[in-house]
Amino acid sequence: MKFAYKFSNLLGAVYRQGNLNFSTDGNAVISPVGNRISVFNLKNNTSETLPVSTTKNITCVGVSPDGRLAIVVDEDGAALLVSLVTRAVLHHFHFHKPVSGVRFSPDGRKFVVTKENVALMYHAPGKRREFNAFVLDKSYYGPYDETTCIDWTDDSKCFVVGSKDMSTWVFGAERWANLIYYSLGGHKDVVVGCFFEKDSLDLYTVSQDGTLCVWESDTDLDGLVLKKKSGEGGSRNEEEEEEEEEEGEGREGASKHFFNKEGDFNNLTAAAFHKQTHILVTGFASGVFHLHELPEFNLVHSLSISQQRIASVAVNASGDWIAFGCSRMGQLLVWEWQSESYVFKQQGHFNNMAALAYSPDGQYVVTGGDDGKVKAWNTSSGLCFVTFTEHTSSVTCVAFTASGFVIVSASLDGTVRAFDLHRYRNFRTFTSPRPAQFSSLGVDVSGELVSAGAQDSFEIFLWSMQTGRLLEVLGGHEGPVSGLCFSPVQSILASSSWDRTVRLWDMMDSWQVKETLPLTSDGLAVTYRPDGQELAVATLNGEITFWNPNTATQTGSISGRHDLEVGRKDTDKVTAKQLAKGKSFTSVCYSADGESVLAGGQSKFVCIYNVREQMLVKKFEISCNLSFDAMEEFLDRRKMTEFGSLALVDEGAGDGDGVNISLPGVRKGDMSSRHFKPEIRVSSLRFSPTGRSWAATTTEGLLVYSLDGSMVFDPYDLDLDVTPASIRKQLRLQEWTSAIVLAFRLNEKALKQEALETVPHEQIPVVCGSLPDIYVEKLLGFLATCLETSGHLQFYMMWAQNLLMLHGQKLKNRSGSILATLQALQKSIQRHFDNLSKLCDFNMYSIRYATALSKQRGMKRPAAPEDEEDEEDEGLSDEMSQASLDDDDMRL
Repeated sequence: MKFAYKFSNLLGAVYRQGNLNFSTDGNAVISPVGNRISVFNLKNNTSETLPVSTTKNITCVGVSPDGRLAIVVDEDGAALLVSLVTRAVLHHFHFHKPVSGVRFSPDGRKFVVTKENVALMYHAPGKRREFNAFVLDKSYYGPYDETTCIDWTDDSKCFVVGSKDMSTWVFGAERWANLIYYSLGGHKDVVVGCFFEKDSLDLYTVSQDGTLCVWESDTDLDGLVLKKKSGEGGSRNEEEEEEEEEEGEGREGASKHFFNKEGDFNNLTAAAFHKQTHILVTGFASGVFHLHELPEFNLVHSLSISQQRIASVAVNASGDWIAFGCSRMGQLLVWEWQSESYVFKQQGHFNNMAALAYSPDGQYVVTGGDDGKVKAWNTSSGLCFVTFTEHTSSVTCVAFTASGFVIVSASLDGTVRAFDLHRYRNFRTFTSPRPAQFSSLGVDVSGELVSAGAQDSFEIFLWSMQTGRLLEVLGGHEGPVSGLCFSPVQSILASSSWDRTVRLWDMMDSWQVKETLPLTSDGLAVTYRPDGQELAVATLNGEITFWNPNTATQTGSISGRHDLEVGRKDTDKVTAKQLAKGKSFTSVCYSADGESVLAGGQSKFVCIYNVREQMLVKKFEISCNLSFDAMEEFLDRRKMTEFGSLALVDEGAGDGDGVNISLPGVRKGDMSSRHFKPEIRVSSLRFSPTGRSWAATTTEGLLVYSLDGSMVFDPYDLDLDVTPASIRKQLRLQEWTSAIVLAFRLNEKALKQEALETVPHEQIPVVCGSLPDIYVEKLLGFLATCLETSGHLQFYMMWAQNLLMLHGQKLKNRSGSILATLQALQKSIQRHFDNLSKLCDFNMYSIRYATALSKQRGMKRPAAPEDEEDEEDEGLSDEMSQASLDDDDMRL
């Protein structure tokens, strides 16, 4: 139970590639992120990543009309049938070729998959009892090149498919007598979108060169006649059947329109059509989008929302919100076109994440990336609420001060910057006398001292947060300074370096070296235990060594080289087993109680070790995405040549003689190469101060793993008489304390909540006073989790207050073990405080505005009729609703 961490959320990446979808109610956007699916709830401003992953990056997603099922297809054509209700995988299927689109019919009975130049129609799962979830109904051939888009008629009788060969094909979902297939031309470029008009066979097609064709049909949907089977209406000869195959309902190109008349815009890249409002949305490679009303082609709206290519467009059911995805920047935007405002605006780090840090209460996470941005994320909503762009080069390290309202970041641009989370500004910039690239960072407990280590001059710089002045330059290391950490209880700074030493600097005694700890290999990371009595150091030989900083003696070591289990890259000529000898942990972090250590590095695995036993407790595989390099342990020998992998030989540049293999030590890949597979690795990881979760910055993004104790039965001191019946009996007898003790021994959340909420509020101090010491900590932890979700705010606050007041001295003596519980309680209370203070401030401003408005109108007119008062109230409510909308907008 203690280490039952499960994948909880993916932050730092909101959109990569593929198509966007809205949920049925229109309140959520379903976005593919790498090989996972994220659901962004626009109503509650929360994000959730489903615990479902494919083997490669996702290219298309189809959502059923009732919003219960989704078909997810990756780059290779491997498909998953996912329940959006239970978040579980229901079925696996493989289409064996890359799939360009998946679309359910409006009645939910069928879905069409397009791959290469074929359209395949399947029976939708759940509508019929089938042993196999995907049952092929018909295959449709027509286009000569790859298919690009699909759309259905409203009654699910026909569907249309667009192709790269500039043609559009209309197919009948049934065997219609007057429609088998129909081919439409008229375009001079790839067809990007094709859409049926509402309750009609009229058709709109959009091509990449910015051309819209309007096709009118002389046949209604009701005019489609089912083809009679042989035997019902007499047999036909083959010639008649062939003639009928060729014919369909008559169509004529009614009109043709052009988007880029002035030549301002380049390629049209994405399109969506809302049938109820007849609004066509088109996105372009320049980041511009247009709204047109069809069939008149009246321009409603034109705006540039990005500097990059718009890869996907989706419109919600009501037609109010439009979602845009920009794959190159990793942007996801939702635009309300009638009010011309953003509903949602998020962007991840478009390069690798390099560092992360938790706030002291665990409510926020800050990340720094190779793109030079520092982003702050809310752990409960999973969304970014502020981005700082002052750095001009890669951010290597980030940290919070003890107050939790100041973020400090170090960068390769030669600056260390401090950001204020109250005013969202950069209020301090620390620099060195000579330009230096800072690779490590440390902030002391008081928040007054800021230190940064340089990787080129081998020096450590110390600044004062209060004045911004450089206090001292600490020299002595003979290699780049790789890690810095201040002691939580003393004014001592520990620094690790590539010169195979860890130095302890005394901040009180003239910044002199107090101790020098010799290492067996280059030091890569150093961290203090939360009580300051132990030091953990990760070295280049794959070991984690533990030291007593008071006596300068080594207390233990863990060899983690075999636990890394690195994969083999496509360009590697040696086996993964040999490669593992050169790998190591690059980030180490203690758990909140100090008993365990979390380690990660150049591998897809994150390990948790027990410090006392010096053994591996649990290992997490952070990704199974084969789109990344160094994922597989063994490569297919049949594809190996003297130059390396055959896949790389095929992609070789030039005339075929040269092979594109990167030089030794190159991590980022060849910049001139058209194809680049990023290597999977963990750059930084941290335990949450509450101990309930941990986060890691990886090639995929910011992965959060948390404890999910709802499904695990974990009793404490269980006995035969500890049953739900005995708990309820004690409650009926009003034996509150014994009922609570029994509930905590059974350790089921529902029973604990029932026992607590049955206690009358005036009895809370009595129960808290008579509670045994061993259950005080358990009850505080339970209160912390209840406060996050429960609406009984004052009731649970009374419990917390009485427990802390009556048992404060005993808890103080056990401060080390109870620290995580107290921080979890502080996080819950702080979140409620922030929400309520915002609400109260907003209400105060609203009341002031109302009184000022009434005084102003009272001065003009002493007596106002009733109808005018109603108008005034209506205007006030409009102002307030607009203010609340503005307040809820996300800051990018």
